[in-house]
This record gives sequence, structure tokens and C-alpha cells, in this order.
Amino acid sequence: MSSSRPGRRVLMGSATLLLGFSLAAGQSAAPSVTAPEQPAAAPKPLTASEQQSLRSIFTKTRPGSLRLEQCPVNGSCDEPDGLGSGFVIQSDASGTLALTAYHVVFGAKKLEAVTLDKTRYPVTVVGYDDGHDIALLKINVPAGRTLSVLPLAAAAPKVGQSALAIGNGNGDFLVSKTGRLTALDVAASRADFPPGTLELTAPLIPGDSGGPILNAQGEVMGIVSYISARPTRFGIATQASYAVPVTKNSPLLADLRGGLKRDAPVIGLLSFGDIADNYFESLGLGNTPGAVFTSVTKGSPADKAGLQPLKPLESDENGTPTRLGGDVIVAINGVRIHNFNELLSAVRARQVGETIKLSVVRDGKAIPDLSLTLGPRTITADEQR
Repeated sequence: MSSSRPGRRVLMGSATLLLGFSLAAGQSAAPSVTAPEQPAAAPKPLTASEQQSLRSIFTKTRPGSLRLEQCPVNGSCDEPDGLGSGFVIQSDASGTLALTAYHVVFGAKKLEAVTLDKTRYPVTVVGYDDGHDIALLKINVPAGRTLSVLPLAAAAPKVGQSALAIGNGNGDFLVSKTGRLTALDVAASRADFPPGTLELTAPLIPGDSGGPILNAQGEVMGIVSYISARPTRFGIATQASYAVPVTKNSPLLADLRGGLKRDAPVIGLLSFGDIADNYFESLGLGNTPGAVFTSVTKGSPADKAGLQPLKPLESDENGTPTRLGGDVIVAINGVRIHNFNELLSAVRARQVGETIKLSVVRDGKAIPDLSLTLGPRTITADEQR
């Protein structure tokens, strides 16, 4: 997904069904989308009174919202490499702090925050939790200057509440989108997306990630993380949006303030999807379906263990592979793996530094189990740029 300017990536999380983007074991290579389950009943549209209230809240809270840009290491940020959103939660004599979604800043070598008055500030990452897609940032504001702050909600929200999102979707600048909360504590449909999210009807798009979700009192109750959508001839159509819940007394927020940097575990594999079970044997991959992959990150645990990606050995007159070589992962620690998403789930359920054993079929024949130690997702950052 990209903005109107060639070469600029607009960052947004995603769910399960790919639209031409790649999946990775223990890593998310690029945003993707899925069709969600349909709710039992359509949520009620916002009333005129609710819409007016949210417009007023937008005017008051927009100054505390941020445009976040991943900038080239050298030179100006006129053409940022990545774009997302965030918001300020503290600005006083002790410093200025902001929250965003971790995938917005993942792998960034140089970050800048842009405020409503178009002033730019350097940004550093204080802490993050990859699994929950949340990051705490320090906005390097000159001494004696403070920024507008958005208050965090004291209590968890309820289904049916009106909601306001502020973000930079599609390259716009701190615009509003409104909707209603339709579900709480939503389970992620893919292992590399945060669990326990808020679901809402606001039509969020790439670039809105990391922005605040505010309630009718002007308090932040969530951080935009990913969307579910369907493809259209004009791009994507958002069907539901998801946000990581946040409250002012959150234990995780306290950990982030203390400098917590929790990485998700990875093997270092990239896949462009699964192969149907009935094709494995005819393609020369053996008669045990499993997880297949198309590339291995250099220097990753998978690379060190010698895992081999799929490669075409024979093709028909149209260039379609009719025989493949390479590895199929069929089990982790003796537990059967049927596809790449199961591999992803098994990896994410473990910790960085944990050693696992992979059962592998190579070129159609089983080989001795391979041992590898899970690494942090940060080792894949350069590959995902």
C-alpha cells in the first residue's frame, strides 16, 4: 500500500488475507487485509448530536496528535520513507512522550514528529512491545517548550460508544474519522497481530496507524493498529478497524515508561502463501503438507540452520513450475504444522532465545530434525524496508 507519491510507504497493520503482500514467520513483511466475520446486527449510525460532539472533540484534540515520518538518514524528510500517526501523552519539564503503533516505527533509523503547526521534532523510541503493537516515543522538544497533551481514559470502553480517530491516512494531515465501537477484546485472526483489540466502524486506511481513538469525553481509549478490508477496483474498502486498548493505569504503559523493549520471536522466513495439500506430492515436495517459504533472511536463525526456500526445478511452456525443490516444515518440537500460519502461531507463542526443533521434508524426503534458536524480529528490519 502506498501513498500518492511514488516510493513512499504508508504504514498500516493488517489481518490475514493477502493482497499481493508477503507473510513472514514471526514477522510481518507488509500490510495486508482480510474480510472479517459479519456482526450479528449492524451498529446504529451516529446521531447528529454524537457527530457534533465528536467534531468539537476533534478541534480540541487535534493539536495533541502527530504525524510521524520515517526519514532518510541523510538529508531532509521532504520524501519520507514511511508515514504514520501518534499522539502526545506527556509534555512537561521532565520531557515529552507520545504513543504510536510499534509497526509504524519498526526498523526506522531516523524519525520525526510533525505537529499541527507543522513544526518538526526529532523522535527516539523509549520502549515497545512488538506483540501488542505499541511503542512509547520521546519527542525531543526544546527546553521550555511543551506540546498539547491528550488524556488517557481511566476505564475500559463499552460496546456501542461513539469513537473519533485522528490520523494521516493516505498522506492527509491529521484528519478525523468517526464510528462506533462494535466489539472488545477481539482475537487476532493471525498470530503476528495484537490480541484483545477494540473493533470499530471508523473507515481507517494506511497512514492512520498509531493514531488515537478517542471517546465522547475526549479521552484516548485505543491506538490504531490494523484494518480488515476487501479489494476493490479502486484499492481497498475498509470493513472494520482495530485498535490496541490503552488506559492511564495500564501496567504495560508503566513498563514502556521504564524502557521495556520486547521483541517478537522470528525464524527469518518469508512466504508468498501456501500450497494446496493435494499439490505437494505432484510438485515433488513429498506427501506431507506443511509450511513452505520463498526466501530466508540472511544471518537469521533459519539461515544459520540451513533451511532452504522453494525453488522451481521444472516448468511448463507457460513458465508455471511443475516441480519444486526446497524445504517443507511439517512439525515444531514434534507438534504437527500444516501451513505457514500455523508455523507463525507456533513461533509467536515462544520467546526470543528459545531453542526449537523443526521437522523438515527436503526435496520430498525427510531429513534429521534441525535445531535453531529464535531471534528478535529486529533482525529482519532491513529486509522489510
